[in-house]
Amino acid sequence: MKDSRSELRDRILELKKQRSAVILVHNYQLGEVQDIGDFVGDSLELSQVAAETDAGIIVFCGVHFMAETASILCPDKKVLLPVLEAGCPMANMITAQGLRDLKKQHPGALVMCYVNTTAEVKAESDICCTSANAVQLAQRLEAKEIIFVPDHYLGHYVSTKTGKPMILWPGYCPTHARIQAADIGRMRRTYPRAEVMVHPECRSEVSAMADFVLSTGGMIRHCKSTPAAQIVVGTEMGIIYRLRKENPDKMFIPLSEQAICPDMKLIGLENILRSLEYLAPEVKVPEDISLRAKKAVDKMIEVS
Repeated sequence: MKDSRSELRDRILELKKQRSAVILVHNYQLGEVQDIGDFVGDSLELSQVAAETDAGIIVFCGVHFMAETASILCPDKKVLLPVLEAGCPMANMITAQGLRDLKKQHPGALVMCYVNTTAEVKAESDICCTSANAVQLAQRLEAKEIIFVPDHYLGHYVSTKTGKPMILWPGYCPTHARIQAADIGRMRRTYPRAEVMVHPECRSEVSAMADFVLSTGGMIRHCKSTPAAQIVVGTEMGIIYRLRKENPDKMFIPLSEQAICPDMKLIGLENILRSLEYLAPEVKVPEDISLRAKKAVDKMIEVS
């Protein structure tokens, strides 16, 4: 006899087929949500998958700015966010008006915005970036001044790697900010042979102490190729589920048990089923904002 979770998964898969939908899941989501996804990855990777798929309905299991990015890249598709309240505190730390005010103070500066921003902020930017390509893009940009928003830790990391001065917005990811340098010291003592990898959204002193500073996609790839048997993971803990699933012969240890994003944990199987049943909540970026925001995303793809 099937348990209730199994029946719920079967109902989702059945309805997904009826709706000709695709389920995209971010690396930080709950394990049972990752298991039901057609694709699991980082935010931009998933949005690109959304644009390429033939499915007319995208169920995006992530947070609001990710669903917006999917809407920007595929305006002809219906993008559903199973829990509309799933947001990103860092993305909410900057507004379009705040960026416009900063641009007035630096009229000749080029604006690079992290993908973890609202569509309105992307629309005010010159180029978008991800944690994976931010360093590469900054190296290639010919600009006397670069305004980087909203994550000042990622911006500082890019500046140190490229030598380019940046005007940084004082935003940050509360989840990654909980990871402390003392956590690395503790893990070095407990697991002396382990590699330590962290996300560039971490505090600058944390990134400086790590063996590798990698995006979530970079972490996934690195863990498949490294000979290390023990790996300390300095990012949101949801990724460890995928890392253990794909690398059963390796040991993954969270750098901090505090690195949990509550917004990323809002979506469950019940929410996905309800979203497919009612085709809601839908995230749709207004056309005027979408077109301007897409220029920043397209510029990123062009330069990289």
